[in-house]
Amino acid sequence: MPQNTITHPHWYSSKTGIYNSIHSPRNIPTDPFLDVVSFIFSHPHDGVLALIDHSTGSSISYSKLLPLVKSMASGLHKMGVSQRDVVLLLLPNSIYYPIVLLGVMYLGAVVTPLNPLSSAGEIRKQVNDSGASFAFTIPENVNKLEPLGMPIIVVPENEKVLEHESFSCFFNLIYGNFDLSQKPVIKQEDNAAILYSSGTTGTSKGVVLTHRNFIAMVELFMRLQASQYEYPCSKKVYLAVVPMFHMYGLSHFAMGLLSLGSTIVVMRKFDIDEAITAIRKYNVTHFNVVPPILSALTTKAKGVKGSKLQSLRQVTCSAAPLSIAAINDFVQAFPNVDFIQCYGMTESGGTVAHGFNTEKFHNYSSLGLLAPNMEAKVVDCNSGAFLPPGSSGEIWLRGPSIMKGYLNNKEATMSTIDQDGWLHTGDIVYFDQDGYLYLSDRLKDMIKYKGFQIAPGDLEAVLILHPEIVDVAVTSANDEEAGEIPVAFVVKKTGSVLSLKDVIDYVAKQVAPHKKVRKVVFTDKIPRSATGKILRRQLRNYLTSKL
Repeated sequence: MPQNTITHPHWYSSKTGIYNSIHSPRNIPTDPFLDVVSFIFSHPHDGVLALIDHSTGSSISYSKLLPLVKSMASGLHKMGVSQRDVVLLLLPNSIYYPIVLLGVMYLGAVVTPLNPLSSAGEIRKQVNDSGASFAFTIPENVNKLEPLGMPIIVVPENEKVLEHESFSCFFNLIYGNFDLSQKPVIKQEDNAAILYSSGTTGTSKGVVLTHRNFIAMVELFMRLQASQYEYPCSKKVYLAVVPMFHMYGLSHFAMGLLSLGSTIVVMRKFDIDEAITAIRKYNVTHFNVVPPILSALTTKAKGVKGSKLQSLRQVTCSAAPLSIAAINDFVQAFPNVDFIQCYGMTESGGTVAHGFNTEKFHNYSSLGLLAPNMEAKVVDCNSGAFLPPGSSGEIWLRGPSIMKGYLNNKEATMSTIDQDGWLHTGDIVYFDQDGYLYLSDRLKDMIKYKGFQIAPGDLEAVLILHPEIVDVAVTSANDEEAGEIPVAFVVKKTGSVLSLKDVIDYVAKQVAPHKKVRKVVFTDKIPRSATGKILRRQLRNYLTSKL
């Protein structure tokens, strides 16, 4: 009898195990001497306003944006910043963030962003690891940076305070009408940014992204967005609440959308009432969120009715897993808003899969379709076999936006990117028969608190220094509001009277607010493998059954 043969979709090869994008491939510039800033501004569009401060209405037009970026680059050059120097951006969202970031990159220097709420110890660690020699920050963080002995530029919140004398250096930088006498020769392969991620395991590591990575991100993902919907990008208004020091916010609001001519309304920090006010005031059409913001918007909508946010056309959720219940609640509250999810990571150079709905087909629970030029494999975690659509396994990714590697960490790079260029993500996924991607689980140790990455190893390094703690392990517990929260399992010294509150307070004094330990479990022993590796899955299983 003839055997039944399984017919696979054209975008999946059973021979190689490779999934290709359903989207047509796009041409990525081949000129080796191209920087991402020049590429972003090379795209013609009829956008008028680039950036608007949500609280004051201060704005920066597209006609002024590139001159401001060039002035920033030239001014930094005059201050002694050279090509390949690393510049720390210890900044919250503002209309000036993209100007600073793009100005540094246009000069051929390298940006390393960091959460402005980071502790002095966390700042010192990233400065030392990245080799940063220059910094931009806000007034309240100057005292954290001064002991590090580097030049500091203080950035204002908005245009209303720009002319205050404390911001005179920044004012002169962007309005000095400088012009680079000779623009440095920047290659696509040159480093553009160092963003920190815990990767699949361990402590935070510097993810090195090149100009080529960002050029690919702009072309493959952002330009794809432009082609998916009928209304022009210059008519789209985005609300930027997601922080620009995070890959999600940086790729959208400080880079990609600026190539399309869209308007970006910038919020310094999230407040649901202010967000709703901004959506109405500026006729926001697109809102990029993380799960806690989506939940807040849904809850608020029950009081104000989603129909009152008539300008809103699309809400995109990313950066952390989202429950089916949260999706259904949002869709019921906002039936006329297109809801999609995206998938990406710092190491992948931003979004690698993007949701896409049509009038007849809505797939809210999927993470979307692979971006153009992106390849994937789904690999059985035990056998290493390549798996077809419908089967769950670890997703490997390959494409032009994938990171160059981890900074000064060859071992971690080699364990994450194999010799054939596949990025081993640690995420457990499957593709359905239509090519849509779904997240099942995570192999990673990384904790996702309200969309922020927390490396368990970073918290363990803080806790183990406590004189009354003998051993410690940190893992995640599911939380309805935050997605996941950090939980510390602590082995106390014999006779110690250390309390749960003592442990929480000890950590809180040394880390950024989002990294705080939220729960503590005292235990006699931390489960470890024969090689000494913490068995976090056992700890998570314990939490599932007990908490």
